[in-house]
Amino acid sequence: MTRQNFLSTGWWCGALCSVVLMATGCQMMQKSEPVEQTAELPPPPPRPELVAGGDPAITLFGEIPAVPTEDYEARAAVSLRQHSFPPEGSDFDPAIARNGRQLIFSSTRHALTPDVYIKDVDGVAVTQLTTDPASDIQPCLSPDGRRFAFASDRSGNWDIWIMNIDGQQPIQVTTSEAHEVHPTWSPDGKYLAFCSMPERGGQWELWLASAEAGAVKKFIGYGLFPDFAPKTNTLLYQRARKRGSRWFSLWTLKIVDGEPRLPTEILSSAEYAMILPAWSPDEKQIAYVAVSNVPSVVQGSRNPLQQADIWMVDTDGRGQVRLTDGLGANYAPTWSKEGRIFFTSDRGGGSREAVWSVIPLRGPMGPLQQENNELFSKTDEDRADYVRDNDTKEGRVETVGWPNAENPEE
Repeated sequence: MTRQNFLSTGWWCGALCSVVLMATGCQMMQKSEPVEQTAELPPPPPRPELVAGGDPAITLFGEIPAVPTEDYEARAAVSLRQHSFPPEGSDFDPAIARNGRQLIFSSTRHALTPDVYIKDVDGVAVTQLTTDPASDIQPCLSPDGRRFAFASDRSGNWDIWIMNIDGQQPIQVTTSEAHEVHPTWSPDGKYLAFCSMPERGGQWELWLASAEAGAVKKFIGYGLFPDFAPKTNTLLYQRARKRGSRWFSLWTLKIVDGEPRLPTEILSSAEYAMILPAWSPDEKQIAYVAVSNVPSVVQGSRNPLQQADIWMVDTDGRGQVRLTDGLGANYAPTWSKEGRIFFTSDRGGGSREAVWSVIPLRGPMGPLQQENNELFSKTDEDRADYVRDNDTKEGRVETVGWPNAENPEE
């Protein structure tokens, strides 16, 4: 997905970027005292805006009314690391292999339409897996790492496809007239869940299908951006609320014997849209994107995200923590085996997006706070200690991951 700054480029008609001006003035002084002039600070850059790759239907954020701009206070994020460096175009839709070593993503670095690439997480060389002139997006590696599922419009509309990790033997899983995107693998690798917009439907649906050519689909509910839990048959997804301002909230759904059970709302807000959720490896936490200040969609243009930050929350809906600092548009989080959260961001400047990661730490607490705060866990303490022990002289974390609190050898 790509982001564009409407104000500086004027590429997309009808979308305006709000600018917050910082005004300074001179303090009133007595006539006998000299007047000290204060240098006027330049205004901050325009608010970041994201336009997500290609068809407006794939933006998937729905009709979200405008809300007043909310300023964020920047904070240090020494655990940030950049993993892709596109010379042209953008890298987006990251996913990490179960072994934590490979990063698969979509990119427009070699063409105007996105293709799927793979690279070592901290490597430089990239391998192109798809070369179709159509758009290939949202890749997701199978649990065994031998195949990947993705969404493509190569057949005329968005369908779900599977391909070997060597870029061979593409298989078309869905063939309906509906738009079907964002596949996710079941823990055993036998099934795919995805979201679908029926040809005559008015809302996105969740479907389940076997991971094979021409698979039979099963409707399991309404929602967007499903993500299978790593160990259990539980889906995490976003769903539009039917009351109030219709912000998106985060839900889970259990799949029992192929049937949906117990849809549960985990997190909601009257001020933010909660979107693009992703499970942590231990299924105890969720990463997601909180979006504010989304204007109405202008006819014929893409839907801009004025403010998008990565957040983390416990699966019981408590302990919300913002992990990015409001700089740029940050979206599409996904977890690695070691516990880093990878995401797409344009924080490098301009309109070029790349893949970044951050260590999901809560703010520091004193011993008394830890004792009295039921949300502070031993895992949080282990993570903080591990990050602190591995900081280099430059203040950057060079080693990722941390020992398992229960099994230190893992």
